Amino acid sequence: MIRDMALSPTLPTRFKWSKSVVWVIALMCGTLLAQAMSETPQPTGPIGIFESHADIGTVLHPGSATFDAAKQVYTVSGSGENMWFRSDAYHFVWKQVSGDISLSANLAFLGTGKNPHRKACLIVRQSLDADSAYADAAWHGDGLTALQYRDGKGETTHDIHSNVKGPQRVQIQKHGETITMFVSGADGKLQPAGGSVRVPLSGNYYVGLGVCSHEKDLVETAVFSNVELGVPPHSESPTLYSTLETVAIASTDRTVVSVVPHHIEAPNWTPDGKHLIYNGDGRLYRIPAAGGSAELIDTGFAIRCNNDHGISPDGTQIVISDQSQAPNQSIIYTLPIGGGTPKRITENFPSYWHGWSPDGKTLAFCGQRDGKFGIFTIPAEGGTETRLTTAVHLDDGPDYSPDGKQIYFNSDRTGLMQIWRMATDGTGLEQVTTDDANNWFAHISPNGKWMVYLTYDKSVAGHPANKDVSLRLMSLADGKITILAKLFGGQGTINVPSWSPDSSHVAFVSYQWLH
Repeated sequence: MIRDMALSPTLPTRFKWSKSVVWVIALMCGTLLAQAMSETPQPTGPIGIFESHADIGTVLHPGSATFDAAKQVYTVSGSGENMWFRSDAYHFVWKQVSGDISLSANLAFLGTGKNPHRKACLIVRQSLDADSAYADAAWHGDGLTALQYRDGKGETTHDIHSNVKGPQRVQIQKHGETITMFVSGADGKLQPAGGSVRVPLSGNYYVGLGVCSHEKDLVETAVFSNVELGVPPHSESPTLYSTLETVAIASTDRTVVSVVPHHIEAPNWTPDGKHLIYNGDGRLYRIPAAGGSAELIDTGFAIRCNNDHGISPDGTQIVISDQSQAPNQSIIYTLPIGGGTPKRITENFPSYWHGWSPDGKTLAFCGQRDGKFGIFTIPAEGGTETRLTTAVHLDDGPDYSPDGKQIYFNSDRTGLMQIWRMATDGTGLEQVTTDDANNWFAHISPNGKWMVYLTYDKSVAGHPANKDVSLRLMSLADGKITILAKLFGGQGTINVPSWSPDSSHVAFVSYQWLH
């Protein structure tokens, strides 16, 4: 172009045209650059204990951050449509770190705000990419506090809702790949929020403060005070915490019902949907499904109940598997729902209850006879037991379909533990799952549409406690399988029926070793 202009007799005209082209190109480049800058974090300088701050993802209004050294307060403003799904948009104050960390802060929003889902967060994040793997302790405008996480780049975000609303102080800890949230109760002391998650953050990663307005055309501001960044505590004798949770099958949102510093197991949902019943230390407890205080259920002499218990279809009775009486092996009993003296149902032992027929007339259980485990049924009032399976391998976890026509159970007769079903007389045996994993404890939703079950890695023998497992959901219409939750658990997580009466939620227990 320049060579042509130099030889042309009409240089002025062509030169003017070239300037116009240059101006247009420059304008276009500037627009593209501005767009790129809106999507690519543009770091600033140090701010307090952090290295920099920048907008993450696409925001229409740039965020900002200031630090008051005298008051030790960070004021962070951020726009952004959301921190969710597969991409985030918010303002981030960050520092690059490696290894294990703990970040704590008192949080408060300025102003009444527009969207109840605006978020002020403590964040650990692999990169500054909008779709990065991350976890955060997110304090919402309406007081909801949740552990949010994306466990791989470009994956979908999930969360666990704390049962503490509007805590004054929040903390996030990273121990290896395990991320845990702590919140303060009424006494101001940090307590485990329940439901830790695994998010693999390798090498150097980012930790810091974030604000998202949850409105693309709005900027919201939050104040972070008493911010502490350090190494989390470590104990050679960590404490086991149990978290009683529910998960919504439509959204996979998890909600904490209760967190306790000891071992509890196997929740049942009462037929009225108001309470959960679980076992711990050999006893049974009842707790409101929405959270609250647990109360002990009187089980008389039966004070060595295991995690194989349930509720009659009409809601009037509890069935337990207890080993309090000689020869101290598991025996099945029933008692009134409000508590009372247990009535013995099975004469033979060991017997482990798992299912109650929809008409209330029959119990299904796993029993060991002559050294072999199998599936049995027995009248709910007691009587003669009937053996349904005779395989030399382990058959366990029988539960009825809601129409009462089939019994689902798990069996390792093909090598790996898989889900099977059969007619209630033991005929018509059919394999339901055929994957490369160990699947246990299938339970069918009351509406007959879904099957939830527990999955271990194929290398895990039996159904031990304290393993990485997942709750999976199968559509019985088309066999499609989705993951409801990944958690640390196993034995005690979902041994018995735990569907909500409306088939919208499943109750389970997850576990954490906390230092």
